[in-house]
Amino acid sequence: MASDGAAATPAKVTPKKANLLDPYSIKHLLDETISDVVKSKGYTEDTRLGNWKLGIGAAVIAVALLAQFYPKKFPQNREFLLGCIALYPFLHWVCPIFCYTKEKDAILFTHPPAGSFNSTGLTISSKLPRFSDMYTLTIASADPQSISANKPVHFTKSVTKWFTKEGVLVEGLFWKDVEKLIDDYNSERKSK
Repeated sequence: MASDGAAATPAKVTPKKANLLDPYSIKHLLDETISDVVKSKGYTEDTRLGNWKLGIGAAVIAVALLAQFYPKKFPQNREFLLGCIALYPFLHWVCPIFCYTKEKDAILFTHPPAGSFNSTGLTISSKLPRFSDMYTLTIASADPQSISANKPVHFTKSVTKWFTKEGVLVEGLFWKDVEKLIDDYNSERKSK
């Protein structure tokens, strides 16, 4: 009889908990959960931007290693060292500029769902201002210039709706809000 009850209940899932006094902890937990919701809706993560950032970082490291371990000693490698010294800060600043212009507040870029006629994925961004409990989630097209792009949708709600007093995330409520926002974005596309 005990085995029937155990088979009917799902495996015990540890609740997600955040420090309610730390807005960064709250935002991080909500952002991770949003990623899970979006992926459960059939979207796959687009990692091209992250790969570009890794490539730029690898180039910065390569320049530093070349300058450090170049086979010739200082007087003979002066021009090479000057080139590395000029290239290093340039490449070092390319990454933040790249992030500022391309990434902005985005927490997730996606490809369109498999089997979809849509040619663009989603850009999911969120904001939780300092000293505020108002969390803003925005869903927009990954390519706003595309013909299949849609108007961005967003909601702004207090994080107190989704957390207990102990800091445990009430995932069911949060999932419903995020799924509704994704559905709003997709239904607006159909009504065009």
